[in-house]
Amino acid sequence: MEDHNKQVINNEDILLRDVRSIIESARSNAVRSVDFCRVQMYWQLGQRIFEEEQQGKERADYGKYLTRNLAKRLEPEFGSGFGVRQLEQARQFYRTYPIANTLRSQLNWSQYRRLIQIDDPDKREYYELEAVNNCWTARETERQINSMLYERLLLSNDKESVLAVARKERIPESPQEIIKDPMVLEFLGLHREASYYEKDLESTIITHLTEFLLEMGKGFSFVARQKRLLLEDDEFFADLVLYNRLLRCHVVIELKTGELTHQDLGQLQMYVNYYDRNEKLPDENPTIGILLCTAKNDTVVRMTLPEDNQTILASQYQLYLPTTEQLVKEIEEVKKMAQREIE
Repeated sequence: MEDHNKQVINNEDILLRDVRSIIESARSNAVRSVDFCRVQMYWQLGQRIFEEEQQGKERADYGKYLTRNLAKRLEPEFGSGFGVRQLEQARQFYRTYPIANTLRSQLNWSQYRRLIQIDDPDKREYYELEAVNNCWTARETERQINSMLYERLLLSNDKESVLAVARKERIPESPQEIIKDPMVLEFLGLHREASYYEKDLESTIITHLTEFLLEMGKGFSFVARQKRLLLEDDEFFADLVLYNRLLRCHVVIELKTGELTHQDLGQLQMYVNYYDRNEKLPDENPTIGILLCTAKNDTVVRMTLPEDNQTILASQYQLYLPTTEQLVKEIEEVKKMAQREIE
């Protein structure tokens, strides 16, 4: 028994030595790339811990015992970044990404730490790719995951096409592949129960323009607000005008703080027609119109617009992050609606 205890202590000393070497090596290379060195360090820690854990796999609780004892000895020397939770995350990181050369240098440890919490490999790959493609910060990555971007895109697209766009295997061909419904505008800071006007919503969007364009989707840039449209002696003003470089077209957005009406859709159609006939260049695609409202009646939308409509979209927005239950319910409603249309 005494010999066994000595062997355990020796193994832990060897493990501690190896872990110290990994940490110190990573710190010495920090001048080159602090963030990616940190990613590599935690991957190596996870690998070493997992390998040691496998040697004692006959003990069901050996993994927890190992990280707990290791943390007790590492934290006083290297700080809180090497506590039990962090070491367990490192182990999970290695298990999720067992091949070192698949790690992306554009992502930092905060982003990977969030990605490994996603069990669905397709969903995890989507956020990983889009974080790289769009240069998301850790905060933006967290926000997109929490707002369920992936699930919202799946409401109007199949999984294969969503992943193909993220993998850059294809370019989006339709507005539905980019524009989300619902849109989540929690970053505006407007409260659901407070009364606000369309001009307040518009001003707040302009204040948070970067976040709004990120929420809109890929390839959007700002063109104008309250764009003046002169039709003979009558003046009209489009709330927001954007341009999408992937779809190669203008996007006219009308904001509504209530439920949409067929009159709203008719007005937006007029703005789209104006842009197509007066602003669109010959090599550009038809203008897209988006009616952004707090509530919509899909039947009204279908009955108001032509059956082959591809340019006028109604998207509901909400001022809070959706829950999983809300998204599941909405997905089921969309599936039922699609089934009724087939029948």
